[in-house]
Amino acid sequence: MKSTKTWIIIAAAAIIAAACGSAKKMADSDTRQWRYELEAAGVGVQGSWQVKVWSYSKDAGVAVEQAKKNAVHGIIFKGFTSSIRGVPSQKPIVSAPGMDVERKDFFEPFFADGGSYQKFVNLSNNGAIAPGDRIKIGKEYKIGVVVSVNVTALRKELENAGIVKKLGAI
Repeated sequence: MKSTKTWIIIAAAAIIAAACGSAKKMADSDTRQWRYELEAAGVGVQGSWQVKVWSYSKDAGVAVEQAKKNAVHGIIFKGFTSSIRGVPSQKPIVSAPGMDVERKDFFEPFFADGGSYQKFVNLSNNGAIAPGDRIKIGKEYKIGVVVSVNVTALRKELENAGIVKKLGAI
């Protein structure tokens, strides 16, 4: 009797883990396609930008985690617009098109799970999702998360890797 219950518990845990793994794989796929939107969210502390990242996923919890990668990617390659008074729009740190492909050796491990992108990002409000920031679109969610990115340290990392020129360099 005990062994039957144990096997049922193990089977249920395996099913739950597989379902979570599937959502994570879908979110990773969305991240590889860099499917997100980025906008100004407010004024960050000196050297950082506070942005709202809209990520897409079938699992809202996974979208929150992917928002960190998306925020750093957006700061590096896309920049963002601002409709908030006193908060300027920002251009991307890397302006050269195709740099993500050209320097794949740097960016693949940088954006991998547990990659060094994490050093530059913090979730605001511990990643809590405001009521209007979870929008159901078909079979997935569009999740808005406010993230703070340490742009000064991020730029320095990119300079040290030779991806961007140092500020003031001619």
